[in-house]
Formats: sequence, C-alpha cells, structure tokens
Amino acid sequence: MKWVIRNLALYSLAMSVVSSAARAAEPATPSPEKLKFFETSIRPLFVEHCSECHGAKKQWGSLRLDSRESILKGGDSGAVIVPGKPKESLLIQAVSQTDDNLRMPPQPKARLTARQVADLTRWVKEGAVFPADEVKSANVRTRDPNHWSFRPPVSVDLPSVKNAAWTQSPIDRFVLARLEAAGLAPAAPADRRTLLRRVTFDLTGLPPTPEEIEAFLSDERPDAFARVVDRLLDSPSYGERWGRHWLDVARYADSNGLDENVCFGNAWRYRDWVVNAFNSDVPFDQFLTEQLAGDLLPTDDQPTRNERLTATGFLALGAKVLAEVDAKKMEMDIIDEQVESIGRTFLGMTFGCARCHDHKFDPISTADYYGLAGVFKSTKTMENFIKVAKWHENEIPTPESEAVKAAYQAKLAERKAAIQKVVDEANAALKAASSNAALPEKPEEKYPDAAKAQLKKLRDELAAFEKTAPEPRSALGVTDLAGVDLPIHVRGSHLKLGEVVARRVPEVFPARPTEFPKASSGRLELARWLTSPNNPLTARVLVNRVWRWHFGKGIVPSVDNFGLLGEKPTHPELLDWLAMEVQGKGAAGDEKRSPGAWSMKRLHRLILLSATYQQSSAAPEGSMAKDPENRLYGRADVRRLEAEEVRDALMAVGGRLDRTFGGTLLSHVKNRGYFFDHTSKDLTDYTTWRRSVYLPIVRNNVYDVFQLLDFPDPAVPTGSRASTTVAPQALLMMNSDLVSTCSAELAGRVAREMPTDEARRLQLLYTLSFGRNPSDAEAATAREFLAAIEQATSASETDAAKRRQRAWEVLAQTLLASNEFIYVN
Repeated sequence: MKWVIRNLALYSLAMSVVSSAARAAEPATPSPEKLKFFETSIRPLFVEHCSECHGAKKQWGSLRLDSRESILKGGDSGAVIVPGKPKESLLIQAVSQTDDNLRMPPQPKARLTARQVADLTRWVKEGAVFPADEVKSANVRTRDPNHWSFRPPVSVDLPSVKNAAWTQSPIDRFVLARLEAAGLAPAAPADRRTLLRRVTFDLTGLPPTPEEIEAFLSDERPDAFARVVDRLLDSPSYGERWGRHWLDVARYADSNGLDENVCFGNAWRYRDWVVNAFNSDVPFDQFLTEQLAGDLLPTDDQPTRNERLTATGFLALGAKVLAEVDAKKMEMDIIDEQVESIGRTFLGMTFGCARCHDHKFDPISTADYYGLAGVFKSTKTMENFIKVAKWHENEIPTPESEAVKAAYQAKLAERKAAIQKVVDEANAALKAASSNAALPEKPEEKYPDAAKAQLKKLRDELAAFEKTAPEPRSALGVTDLAGVDLPIHVRGSHLKLGEVVARRVPEVFPARPTEFPKASSGRLELARWLTSPNNPLTARVLVNRVWRWHFGKGIVPSVDNFGLLGEKPTHPELLDWLAMEVQGKGAAGDEKRSPGAWSMKRLHRLILLSATYQQSSAAPEGSMAKDPENRLYGRADVRRLEAEEVRDALMAVGGRLDRTFGGTLLSHVKNRGYFFDHTSKDLTDYTTWRRSVYLPIVRNNVYDVFQLLDFPDPAVPTGSRASTTVAPQALLMMNSDLVSTCSAELAGRVAREMPTDEARRLQLLYTLSFGRNPSDAEAATAREFLAAIEQATSASETDAAKRRQRAWEVLAQTLLASNEFIYVN
C-alpha cells in the first residue's frame, strides 16, 4: 500500500518528471566498435575462407559474400543471414556444421574454428555491419592525406565582430562572428543561480550548497564568477569529476571482462593517479607521456618513480582474451587493443582496421599499423600467455610496505632457523651415538620420535606462515623490452608474415621521428612525437574533448574520430586557436616554456569565463529556426546529469556523501580472482556513501544504476557519452532503493535544520534540490500535497509525527525524480 501511495503521489504533483519515451532506434551509422570488429574479425574471415567461391570472380550457388547487399540478397537458397537473428541465418547454420547437408566450408580441413563461428554469430546478432556500403553513401574522398585534421593548426587573427561589447574572451569573437554571419544574436546571460549550478556540476559533478549559493548571490565584485571558478578548480572534487571524464577515454575498469572476467585488483591505483593529476594540474604533455612511457623517464626518488609506473596502467587496462589457446594470437590481440586505444584516445583516429588491410577510409596503411605495433611488441604487458594468461604488474614499494616486508622476512628467517636448530641437534646426537662420523643417507628417518614430531610441527607452521606473505605493493602497468620490428601479418594472421616494417609512426603525419632506438621499445619517442608542436592532432583532440565535456558536444562533433568519416569542425578557426593556445611554446623542461603550457585548468578558465559559456539556455528570436541543433553556440544547451552526477547529487543533498579520497572498495575478490563464482552471481557491493568515481567498474556487468543512465562501455575509449531518455530511468527515480533512501535522508536533513518553521523547511528543500526557492504557487501546491499524503496514510499510521515525516519523504522524492533535479540549464 505504501508503494502505491508513493507512486500515485509522484505522478500527481504538478512538476516535470523524467520522460518515459520509447527507446530510440539504433542509429544508421555503425558504431566505431562494430566497424572495428568487422574489419579485424569478419572481413579477413570472408576474404580467406569464402571469397574464392563466393566473390567477384566466382559465385557458387549464385551467392556472393563480398558486400552487405549481396549477402542480404543471398543465392539459390535465399538470404543467408537475418540481421539480428543468428539462429535463423543459413550462414551460421552452415559454418556451425550441425547439418550434414549444409556444411561450409565443405573441406574438413578448412572448417572454421569455434572462435571464428562465435565471431560470425556475434556479427549477425549485432546487425551484420558491412562498412563497404558506408563508403558509397558517405560521398567523401577516402584516404585523403590532405584531410583538414592531418594539416598542422594555423595561427589566425581574431575575427572582427559588430557587437564587440558582448565578448569577454577571444573565444567569443569566433563564436559571435559565426552567429552574426548567420543573422543571429547570442542568448542573454544566464541568471546567477543557474550559472552557479551549471558550473558547479560542470567542474565538480556536485550541486552547489545553500551556503555557496548565498555567497555568490551576495558577491557584487566584478570578478565574482572568476572567483567561483578558481574555488571549484581548487576543490578536490574537481579531480574526481574530470578524472572520471578521462577514465571514460582510458577505458578504465576494475575487471578484465571478456572470457575470463578476473579482477584488476590494483587498477584503482591508476584511477587515483588520474584524479591526483587533474587536481595537481599536471601539464597534459607530461600526463600523456607518463601514461605511455612513465617507466622510461629518469626519476631520482622512489615516490615519483611509483607514480610514473602507475601511470603506465593506461596501456595495461584493456580487455584481454586470457584463455586464448593461441599464445601468439593473444599477444597480437593485446597489441592491437593498445594501438587502437592510443589512436582513438590521443589522435582521434581508428588504427585497428589496418591490422588486416590498408584502412578503408583514412590514409593509414598496413605498414603504418605494424610500424606502431612494433613499439608494443617491444613492451612487456604480460608475464605469460599461458591459459589463463597473467598480466604484468610493476612493484611500487613504499617505506611502509618495505617495513612490512622486512618484518615478514625476519620472522620467516626465525622460523627457518628454528627448524635448522632441531635438525642440527638431532644430527649431532646421531653422530655421538655412532662410531661413524658420517651421517646416514636419510638421517631424519633415524631421529627420535620427539624430534620428528617437533620438526613436523615447525614445518607445518612454516608452511602456514609462508601463505601469509604480504603481497608486493604493485600496480597494473608495463615495462620495456629490447626493440623489435614486426613483419606485416597478412590479413592480420600471425601465421602469414610479410615484409618487416621498422617501428615508426604513420607516414601521413608531418615531422615524424626518424628512427626508434634498437635498445628499447620507442614508447618515449612516440610520446614525445604525440606532444610535439608539429603533431596536428593531439592538441586539437584534447581541446575538443574538453569543449565537449563543457558544452555537451564538440567543435568536432565526432570527438573520437578526426578521420575522413568523422564530422568537420563547426568552428575550425576556433579549434586551431584553442589547440595552439593550450600548447603554448616550449617542450617539457625547456626554460623558455610558456607559463601554463598544456594546463587543463588554464583551458577551463579560458572557456568558463567566456560569454559563450555563460549564456542562458533560452533561445533568442530566430535561433531555433536557423540553428535548431545549436551548432553555432548561440545559447546554452540543457544537459542531463551523467550517471555518477545523479547518484552523487542524490547523496549530497541528503548530507550523506562520504568525501573520503581514493582507495579500493573491492573486498570480496582478490587481485586476479574471479568476479563470478559457480552461481554466476557478481557479489560486488555498491551500497556505500562514497563518490561514484570510486565504485568498482565490472566489465560485462556494470552497476545497474550506471547502465540505466548511459554509462559507457568500459572496454573501449569513449569521449562522448550517449544521453538517452527511456522509461526505466523514470522507474529508477520512482522505485529504486537508492532514490528512496536518499529521499528519506533529504527529508530528515531539512527537518533537522528547520525543525519548527515549515515554510523555511520547504525553501531549504527546494534550494538543496534545485538551487532556488519555490514560487508561491509551488509552495501552495506542496502544502496541499503534504496534507494529501498525510490523509492517505492516516489509516495505516496512527502517529501524526511519523505521518508528517513520511509525507516530507514522498515530497522529497518527487522533487528528486523531476527533470529540474537531473537536468542542468
């Protein structure tokens, strides 16, 4: 009955509640993950096993398998696949060879492996993407080396504008010039409450407190907002929020996923390193270099060495098929994941397709791919490739861990010495009792029973003690090997090798390193090239990511793809200006290096202090007609809070958010242990008041609250999260234990802080939830609502105080379930 009353109440209050629109259809453009899977696993399979009989030259049974159109058309037996339905697809039946009359390939020795059948099944289930069709419809020049993103950024003059008084930053000149050219004007400035809520969530992932709101509203200094920005950037919460953005790109997870979902028990050290790096404003060129080659940087002290070793966890975090029986294939799959992740993360490029053939769209050749792959062939990521394979971890000792280790070693030595003492005494007794000075061949067989019993006891205790040895303090990461150049793997197969390619970066890029060292992997040289002023992509990709995380969309909307299939920048001159501005001048360690070079916090200030960022979301006249998608940035976009922000805000408004920094919340599973026991249940516990950035991320089984709110796939780099609106999200806000518990905490908080004055209690409830006071109409509706709930529960609850508190809890949940709580204007 209580649930019915509460849900009726949630629907009855006249507020905007999360929409329950039907799930949108899958977009026509295949995801990068599906494209990569096809190019690396499916196209090579068709070429090697099918094209001879079902290609351009021959079509046995009138069947071609070299395009999606021909596959869907089928042959004499009809269509061979039903996209999304592998069980109904003749192709899957044929390659599975469960029917004697339908076996493909027909030769027994050519039969597909179980892995290949599984790949084809997955491909059909996911819609049978065949990107050759996309080339025809894209109408672009493919493999163009003169594509805009491959050319270095160009210094430009700030554009002239008519309404110069509106501008507060060079950014505004670029934005306003486009608006004026389109005959549009920017939106009015956002009011102070709206702006404070926007920037506080933006930089910290948390709502502003009533005290922070009052302080900003009463600060009449012209730089009041700049002071807010500085305060938020100095907050530890900044690193937790923006570190989480980077963890999306770094495909962070606490488990391996895939076939063996075992625990990355020390991955949290990399996560904490990222959070600390953002809070410390580590220059991005250093941030990048430490992740790719921290182990290769000269370091004088152990703490710094530990930090840099931990940073290389970026290269080791990828999902791995740890039970792959072909060790060489496993190794090359891991290298492929590293090459692809670096390309997408730092360059906005997809390199993985070139593992099997020249990239279909971008000027990246197979030789380019293996030039990069050699760098990671020369890097130790795994201890072994024996099923179940074991990844490498770097030891990162501290004085405390070394003291624990020394204490253990001392006790271990004592126990061994005690055993040796008994042996020596027993041997001496044997010699004394014998005329022969030599001991018998097996002296312990001659020991007295008492000595035997004592030895057994001591040895059993030693064996038990050895099991308590402290785990070395370690972090997921890589280390260096001697330089190795790889041959091209024909069609991606390590069984068919071609010409050896010297380690290098793709030839399309200017000012490449001339050669990589023979004695080491070349990761440090790769990192230095990535952060070189001559690199056309790294700075562009970085500023575009930051812009997207502030505005909800990038200047280049396809934030993870700057290649020929990616979208063009809406403001190319602004993108280049920001790229050159963030880099400054001078490399790391250069005395002439510009102050603030590669500084993330400086970049934030440039963006946040612009009039562009501070606009209202109310569209000016004509804006919706001429710029419905707001690509010209003539107003602020309304955005929904991300999953972590929703959860953290729920806990924060109730006063229960635990602000403890760092560490691991994994207690039920050890490093390298399995997340799923024989019951196939994941026992990970998410019932904590800690910030969401510290919750475990389990691949293949992400926390259900996160899944409902569009948490990205932690197996692939993601620079732009989706933001869907589906019915289960509304049900989450109405029915979940998380929301009901936080609603009760919020109602309890306002009751404690305003125990007698219900008018002020209502104001506090609205201020905590929305950052504003209720209107007179909202206050009147809320009072009626409280009375109605009290009346509805009078039969089941005789205590008037409890009825009143229960009514406040329902009102609190109604506010928390509203659009205004989970959206930022």
